[in-house]
Amino acid sequence: MNISEKERLTSPTPRNLSSTPILCAHKLGKKFSGFTAVENVDLAIAEGSIHALVGPNGAGKTTCFNLLSKFLEPSSGDIFFRDRNITRMRPADVARLGMVRSFQISATFPHMSLLENVRVVLQRAAGLAHQFWMPPRALARLDDEALRFLEMVGLSGQARQLASSLPYGHKRALELATTLAMDPRLLLLDEPTQGLGHEDVEQVTELIRRVAQGRTVLMVEHNMSVISKICDRVTVMQRGQVLAEGSYDEVSGNPDVIAAYMGDAEEEMHG
Repeated sequence: MNISEKERLTSPTPRNLSSTPILCAHKLGKKFSGFTAVENVDLAIAEGSIHALVGPNGAGKTTCFNLLSKFLEPSSGDIFFRDRNITRMRPADVARLGMVRSFQISATFPHMSLLENVRVVLQRAAGLAHQFWMPPRALARLDDEALRFLEMVGLSGQARQLASSLPYGHKRALELATTLAMDPRLLLLDEPTQGLGHEDVEQVTELIRRVAQGRTVLMVEHNMSVISKICDRVTVMQRGQVLAEGSYDEVSGNPDVIAAYMGDAEEEMHG
């Protein structure tokens, strides 16, 4: 696996990360009808970091991500968020604690404006989640805050547009704005650049870097160029287990990782 000089030059500058993990997994495992998808995974995500979970196809990274984000129940092991055992908690309850997942496929309300999409999330926080019958002027007090989140992702100028009118890359940015409106301490991103063109990949990469200020990000991502630019730490999985962990330069130069990515999987690493 060759690392281009450009990738080396754009690797993230090490930040002062907390030594206290915000999310931990201990001996995490998942079996499906006798098939072991994840086995004995120990993982610690440092608070304030951007941490990537990667691996060849079938390595177990997506299953592990679904376990950590509570969309799958583990067969064994424990998960701790801010020292609280969340192993058997539901995703909605974990979200209220500050761990929020953004999905691989953009999830927005297409026939609502960008402002309304963000405002729906803020209504829940304000205790107005089920009061859609309220006149618009009664919800206008949430508009300034909704605009602030749209500003974070560069969409405030399009606040009154319908979400359906946005190009795909901007829909991903809108989804991120709605996720940020939930005030996450830990942001879980599932393939944030999947399906994006080169220009959109660059924009979303910079967007993740911006919104990570003051937050922790755990992401599953196939684009190693993106990871080389913004991630502080990378965990590589193979056959359901952790193969290697370290900085991008450390794991990309690891002989075991290189061997795991031979063939078609190696092409994915450079994709």
